Amino acid sequence: MMKFDGIVAFVAVAEADSISAASRRLGLAKSVVSERLAELERTLGATLVQRSTRRLSLTNSGQTFLPRAQSILREAEEATAELAARSGRLSGPLRLSAPVGFGILHLGPALSSFLRDYPEIEVSLELDDGFVDAASGGFDAVLRHGAVGDGRLIARRLARSRRLLVASPEYLERVGTPESLAQLERHRGILYANRSGDWRFATATGWSVIRPKPALRVNNGLVMRDAAAAGLGIALLPSFFVHDALASGALKEIDIGLEAEGAELFLAYPKDHGAAARIRALGDSLRRSFGDPPYWER
Repeated sequence: MMKFDGIVAFVAVAEADSISAASRRLGLAKSVVSERLAELERTLGATLVQRSTRRLSLTNSGQTFLPRAQSILREAEEATAELAARSGRLSGPLRLSAPVGFGILHLGPALSSFLRDYPEIEVSLELDDGFVDAASGGFDAVLRHGAVGDGRLIARRLARSRRLLVASPEYLERVGTPESLAQLERHRGILYANRSGDWRFATATGWSVIRPKPALRVNNGLVMRDAAAAGLGIALLPSFFVHDALASGALKEIDIGLEAEGAELFLAYPKDHGAAARIRALGDSLRRSFGDPPYWER
């Protein structure tokens, strides 16, 4: 019967290109690593590693077996992590990226609940309103507002957020409240600099796009919210930015009879990621904290 520690030894040797380096990585004597590798080869009836005095290389059989062996180790790690998650014993680092405004308003408080449940997980959170590549940016997971069209990633849906047209009561009293797309297009817009500046609305025949005259372009939703509350113009913002300002009366929602293009929040992470169990636990915790529907939509 094939032993698990033999697979561990083989993968370590293959990835380190050296039995000495593999032994240091595993914290075992070279003789132990060599014996475990030899036992695996005897069990499989094939030579996996070509040994010489100068270098070590994989045989054709070793090259064929390596991805399967790596997959076995990943599956075992995931199974162990899932059992640890069920008992609240997950541990290890978790490096996250999220947009600035959402991180301040909603993700920060929700992470407190997650870390109380999993005190052995060490979260590093970086807030950035620019595009962050979850597959190669050095992060374990990235929170995205909008579709994740990247085949390298797994995307877990967290919550929905509508986009709402908002302005201050003072602005609407001074300039008037638009009641149609044509009227809306004549108003000044507070625009998100990281998007095209187009506002899209669903109609019976498809999407209608307008391009308001810019009063301000900025790459942060909190600044956009505050600029709208200050009466600079109309903003189209996710509901998670404006629900408190609407409740307090600092902003008013504008109804033109059409719904703006909405978006969903996702937690995206690379496939076959070693921290997948921690990321799934985080996703479950965030969904519980946000609610369904999320509290900013109620």
